[in-house]
Amino acid sequence: MIKKYFMLDQHNTTIKQEIIAGGTTFVTMAYIIIVNPKILEAAGIPFGASMVATIISAFFGTLIMGLYAKRPFAIAPYMGENAFIAYTVVNVLGYSWQTAIGAIFIGGVLFTLLTVFGLRSWLANSIPESLKISFAAGIGLFLTFIGLNETGIVKIGVPGAPVHVGNFGETSVLLGIFSFLLIGFLMIKKVNGSILIGILVTTFFGFIFNITPLPDKWISMPPSMNETLFQLDIVGALSWGFISIILVVFVMDFVDTMGTLMGLGYKAKMLDENGNMPEIEKPMFCDAVATIVGALCGTTTTGTYIESATGIEAGGKTGLTAVVTAFLFLTALFLSPLFSVIPPYAYGSALIIVGLLMISPITKLNFDDLAETIPSFVTITLMSFTYNLGIGMTAGFVVYNLSMIIAGRFKVISLGMWILFLFSLLFYFFYPY
Repeated sequence: MIKKYFMLDQHNTTIKQEIIAGGTTFVTMAYIIIVNPKILEAAGIPFGASMVATIISAFFGTLIMGLYAKRPFAIAPYMGENAFIAYTVVNVLGYSWQTAIGAIFIGGVLFTLLTVFGLRSWLANSIPESLKISFAAGIGLFLTFIGLNETGIVKIGVPGAPVHVGNFGETSVLLGIFSFLLIGFLMIKKVNGSILIGILVTTFFGFIFNITPLPDKWISMPPSMNETLFQLDIVGALSWGFISIILVVFVMDFVDTMGTLMGLGYKAKMLDENGNMPEIEKPMFCDAVATIVGALCGTTTTGTYIESATGIEAGGKTGLTAVVTAFLFLTALFLSPLFSVIPPYAYGSALIIVGLLMISPITKLNFDDLAETIPSFVTITLMSFTYNLGIGMTAGFVVYNLSMIIAGRFKVISLGMWILFLFSLLFYFFYPY
């Protein structure tokens, strides 16, 4: 029944392969269970309730992604959006976290309506192939940058030299390098589950060398969610002064989700002959509804996670991968002490490997056509070096139209690209730098 529902035979995959892929995706993004509530704690959102809200929104979104959209993509609260809400909207601009979460809810409702009426899928299909390629490559560099930082191979530098090589004398850095090589060698040998094996083996060595402590307890009851459940302030978010914040949140999530879906779809060969993802409105609907649920629970914008690429590279091809990931998130309600001990140097190396694999579509860019490659270059570099996918994508939308005008190819710019151009300009105009 499972094989038939998810059409495993048609996708040339097996239940075992999908389970391994789902586990791989979960392990590489399990950090969000702790990191998201830690960031939101800076906005005054209680950690325990926020952690449960994070898990519930990830479980719900990823489950419907698997059952309804039948894609191997996982959903969870976005990194970047959470920091924007905590550090900018609340701490700098002085709004309450309840009002900020109200804006997230409004954004989720707008996304749902736009998806139902087909506007989001229409805009996604209007993006030229060169930008779709740049989304995939940009995600690859972004994952690599995150992985290098998480493993300690690269660390924050000083003014004038913003990044610096890590301390190769530290055991954790050496284990990160070991994990990268182990996963790479296993993949060269075409060992199934290479990424998951590498993460788990490295975590085990971390226990042995006593640099990653064993959890004090393996099982715990989840904290109460009463402090965040239904605490959003929708009326406050509808005030005139908050409109610019809603616009920024809206555009960030809009382009992040669209770009991530197109980038992952391109790499996973899920796009059709026209470079479009069939039934893209289904995964878009899943992330929109998950954002509404997440806001009601008390967390920030949710969407498709770039770490889904690890599961895809591990062989995930159907929604069963997402279903497995979803139920692993559900177990985290009771096993969060266990999942939280997976060290950054273990999953960080996996992100570097996946980054390598994600940049491969860049070979399909026509580097002799600067009108195409300049926007792609802007997109790829800014996605990574601003540490913000949305910044790179919106910059790409702006520069693409300008490049086509300068090149005398005004007619190739679709109506959808003009709309994205306008949204992107508004984003930069209202962004609270």
